[in-house]
Amino acid sequence: MNNSFREIASEIEKAKKIVLYPHLNMDGDALGSCVALCHVFRDRGIDAHVYISEDIPDNLKFLDNGYCTYDENVVMDADISMLVDSGELKRIRGREEVFKTGKKSICIDHHETSEPFCDFNHIDPKAAATGELVFKLLKEMDAQGDKEIANALFAAITTDTGNFQYSNTDKLSHEIVATLYDWGLESSKVSIEIYENYRLERLKLEAEAMYGAEIFGGGRAAMTKVTQEMLRETGALMNETESIVDNLRSIRGVEVAVLFKQEEDGLIRTSIRSKEWFDVAELATVFGGGGHKHASGFSSRKTLDEVWEDTKREIEKRLK
Repeated sequence: MNNSFREIASEIEKAKKIVLYPHLNMDGDALGSCVALCHVFRDRGIDAHVYISEDIPDNLKFLDNGYCTYDENVVMDADISMLVDSGELKRIRGREEVFKTGKKSICIDHHETSEPFCDFNHIDPKAAATGELVFKLLKEMDAQGDKEIANALFAAITTDTGNFQYSNTDKLSHEIVATLYDWGLESSKVSIEIYENYRLERLKLEAEAMYGAEIFGGGRAAMTKVTQEMLRETGALMNETESIVDNLRSIRGVEVAVLFKQEEDGLIRTSIRSKEWFDVAELATVFGGGGHKHASGFSSRKTLDEVWEDTKREIEKRLK
């Protein structure tokens, strides 16, 4: 059962120190939501930090204005540990024990497969982005919006709606953005940072991944991979791969697309997307993952070839 934004706001108002946790492989929704919250908390005299354990993707670095920290000593023993855009501790791998040092915990998320486990939870799968839920929380807190908050929340919403193209986009998404303009939103500036700020190395990797794609299921499914060797050859980084699965999905006739990412330690992570009817959250749960109906993923310790064949088999079963 969800806690109301009023209940969550009341807990925040009593806190002196809050640490925010975006999920691993942070995207615009996770980081933008955390930055907006951290900005408001600091304005209210709260010692607030966004605790991360990985590099911020190049096209999202503009969001961090001194909010993010890698320093464990800075974030220990907070009054509130706040999980943002994620409903599972395994999504903040490497930071779980620090999260548990918080006196109380809060989760704000919009993933369908998230189960409430924090002291206070607000999980709404109907929300197009966690940024929309953060907007509602800030309104409940009577926060005064400004340009930095507006840009951060716009980054959250535009990325999780596919620049307002995905089926999760609705009237509320546009109404919230309309309010963000009143707060000083610089939508063109943010969009250029996110969508027109790619390194050449990233584009070379995307080209190689698309060249190696496999189309199957009568043209309705597409899969490709990014290996450590491909990263070395192109000079790209793993955090520059997320648009590859969207490129796969954009192929005419393709309903479901999968990107397999081979980490340095051999872990295989997948990003799965669909256009209309294919439930990729259901597919991901077969392999211990989860997410949304049209955007999900899972991780596996099997070999890349094994995970590839297992996933292909499950997709073909559902396409039939």
